[in-house]
Amino acid sequence: MRVATFNIDSLDMPPKAAVALEHRIPILRPQLERVRADILCLQEVNAQHVAGLAGRELLALDKLLAGTRYEGYARAVSSVPGDARRVADVHNLVTLSRWPIRDVRSIRNDRVPPLRYRPVTAAGAAAQEIAFERPILVADIALPRGGLVTVVNLHLRAPLAAPVAGQKIAPFVWKSVDGWAEGYAIAAWKRTAQALEARLLVDDLMDAHPGRLLVVAGDFNAEDHETPLKILVGAEEDTGNGLLAERSLVVLARSLPADRRFSILYHGRHQMVDHILVNAAALAHFRTLEV
Repeated sequence: MRVATFNIDSLDMPPKAAVALEHRIPILRPQLERVRADILCLQEVNAQHVAGLAGRELLALDKLLAGTRYEGYARAVSSVPGDARRVADVHNLVTLSRWPIRDVRSIRNDRVPPLRYRPVTAAGAAAQEIAFERPILVADIALPRGGLVTVVNLHLRAPLAAPVAGQKIAPFVWKSVDGWAEGYAIAAWKRTAQALEARLLVDDLMDAHPGRLLVVAGDFNAEDHETPLKILVGAEEDTGNGLLAERSLVVLARSLPADRRFSILYHGRHQMVDHILVNAAALAHFRTLEV
């Protein structure tokens, strides 16, 4: 079984696409084919309007996958709160599986309610809810030899300052350092809180089926040993309780040499922000990791 994760960077069609889809497909399609994944977790899949329909469809993704091994794969897609049949306009999560998908659910502020916060740099601002922009996508996938693997596909908040009322001149230009600092803190709270929701979800899944194969994959927007990863891993050295060791997750990237341990090069710095984590039951089947 080959499991892969790939943030495909706001996959879209005109007029929203920054780069035309016909120019992106010749680059993306060979990369996806080379992965040869049995289960592929995608992030940032935008949805498009279809004439005559009220909702949106993943037309750009359909065009990208046309003619590839993934065209006929089973598909799990994240949904908007309150409507399991409707996808969001931007940044959907999609899990593609060579094998049947038995159950799908989207988790967003289900276990961790939105934080209540009153901005301190926005004069006269009232308290506001700080909710997650994206859900967590959970899919139970039937394996060919029997049994299930539960795949959690997630995309945590990016470390970019969140908007603060009256503190911006332009989308990426701030009026003050303290306004930017507050926005950056809010973004960090969101990322940390959603990592907590994912950890609570992991524990719920293990409670329901202690021996299940569990994979958590996606764009964490955090490197190994940063707070979101520490929360999700739940390492024995952090809990101080050896009886909880089987509840811990393992960061598979730690199996790579240090000089290969990066998924992006940002401002000249190598960073590993995309991860695949597994529980002890799934780790027993682990062989190799490629980036």
